[in-house]
Amino acid sequence: MKQNNISIMLVDDHPLLRKGVVQLIELEDNLEVVAEANNGEDAVKRALELDPDLIMLDLNMKGLNGVETLKAIKQTGVKAKVIMFTVSDAEADVLQALKAGVDGYVLKDSEPEELIQYINKSMQGELVISAPLTQILAKSFRPKAEKEEFLEALTNRETQILRYISQGDSNKVIARKLEIAESTVKVHVKHLLKKINLKSRIEAALFAVENKLF
Repeated sequence: MKQNNISIMLVDDHPLLRKGVVQLIELEDNLEVVAEANNGEDAVKRALELDPDLIMLDLNMKGLNGVETLKAIKQTGVKAKVIMFTVSDAEADVLQALKAGVDGYVLKDSEPEELIQYINKSMQGELVISAPLTQILAKSFRPKAEKEEFLEALTNRETQILRYISQGDSNKVIARKLEIAESTVKVHVKHLLKKINLKSRIEAALFAVENKLF
C-alpha cells in the first residue's frame, strides 16, 4: 500500500463491476484499492486482516447481505468508513442501512466524478447520500410542525449549525468553520435536535434539504 493513500476494500459479487470501480479509483493519486471480496463473509475476514480506511459494500449479495456484513464488521471493532454501494433506491433499504450505522449510501449509477467525491467526503467525516435519495428519505423524517416554527425556535448559532449539517459537514468540520470547540458544536447539535423534535443529525439534514430551509 502506498504511504498516505486512502486504502479501500471493494465488496461486490459482480466481477465486472468491481473491475470497473477499481480502474476508476486507481486513477486517483490519493486512493488505492487494497482488497476485493465477493461476499460478506470474506469481507469481514479481509477487513480484520487489512484494516482499510474505507469499505465500499454492495447491499444485495448471496449469504450475508450488505447490512448484515456492515453489522459484522462493526462488531469486530474495525474503524473503517463504510459506504453502501448499490442499485437499490428503496426507502426501506436506505433507512435500514442508515440505522445500522453506514457512513454513506451511494447509487451505482452515480457519475464517476461523483463517486470519487463521495469517497473523499466520507473520509472527511461527512455523511454521503446520492442526491436522488434525499427527497425520498426526507419524507420518512418529516415532523408535523411547519418549518417556520422550527427555525423560530432555533438560535442564530443553532441555525448556522443546522445549515452545515444539511451540507453533510461533521462536527469537527463545523467547529473549524465556526472557529469554536468541537464539544461546543456537539452541545448545540443536541439542543437543536431536541427543539425540532428529531432524533439524529441525519434526520435534521434530510428535513432541512426537503424543506429547502437554506
